[in-house]
Amino acid sequence: MEIGELTRAAIEKRARALQGEVVRTPAVALETPMIATALAGGQVVLKLECFQHTGTFKARGALSNVQAIPAHKRAAGITAASAGNHAIAAAWAARGCGLSAKVVMQDNANPFRVARARAEGAEVILKAPGAATFGEAERLAAEEGRTFIHPFDGLTTVLGTATVGLELMQDIPDLDAVIVTIGGGGLISGIAAAVKLMNPACAVYGVEPVGADSMSRSIAAGGPVTLDRVQTIADSLGAPMSLPLGHALCAAYVDDIVTVTDDQICAGMVVLQQDAKLAVEPAAGAAMAGLLGPLRQRLQGKKVGVVICGANIDAQTYQAQLARGLEHLGALTDG
Repeated sequence: MEIGELTRAAIEKRARALQGEVVRTPAVALETPMIATALAGGQVVLKLECFQHTGTFKARGALSNVQAIPAHKRAAGITAASAGNHAIAAAWAARGCGLSAKVVMQDNANPFRVARARAEGAEVILKAPGAATFGEAERLAAEEGRTFIHPFDGLTTVLGTATVGLELMQDIPDLDAVIVTIGGGGLISGIAAAVKLMNPACAVYGVEPVGADSMSRSIAAGGPVTLDRVQTIADSLGAPMSLPLGHALCAAYVDDIVTVTDDQICAGMVVLQQDAKLAVEPAAGAAMAGLLGPLRQRLQGKKVGVVICGANIDAQTYQAQLARGLEHLGALTDG
């Protein structure tokens, strides 16, 4: 794919195709004393993809892919490889379009997410993380003729995620910056392209966990990098590699990428619970941690959009991560 194929017209066309099928999520101002103090009078707007179908932005890319399956391949259904959220979204998209879904999930996936995928009508196969998970999905595609829906790669996926940025810029066109967390890069690639095509002056910042910083390393290396090891509580951001499309789009449209620790991520979750009244997963907490941590000084007095990417988390895990976040909240919010 050439970057030039990801045009504003193409994004708007995809938004029309998804209209009525995905939620046009709200963009809501977060106005609290802590935010006002931290950003020296700056403003924060939350793009609430946690209210999307299946609980995350993933529904957009999954449905974008399912809609694009040719008629002669639809009877064979789809497959996907995922730690959780993408499997749920792929199953949801397939069910809504009348296709069968056989998804492969990592055997260390949160049982809550496995149950959610099954509730969407998918047959779930558990495999070891990494190559085994992807290998099983590829086998299903080859032997059963299923269409493989990649969790973050491909123009069709990126066009779906770009609709998040399109909506945000339509609703709040005068943003100075947008903050997006990074796993494999599918979300930030689409959002960054949409933002820059609509308002080139708006900065786009990515946030990665320290233990899953493949895109940061890829940008530094000048090409896609695969990590030897991933270690973060933010399993939705735990992709071990970047791929050529995501790397190219981030290199073209993302102004900078910062990293945050797991302690900071948990503290970000606490901020969203206390100030925004939102119960979110670590991937969303990372965005707030990036705003209040490494990006705070450069965003003083600015109007900032923060993408709250998802909220698929069980109560027990959430409670434990909030407790951890409370221990480190002061270090994050006091600057």
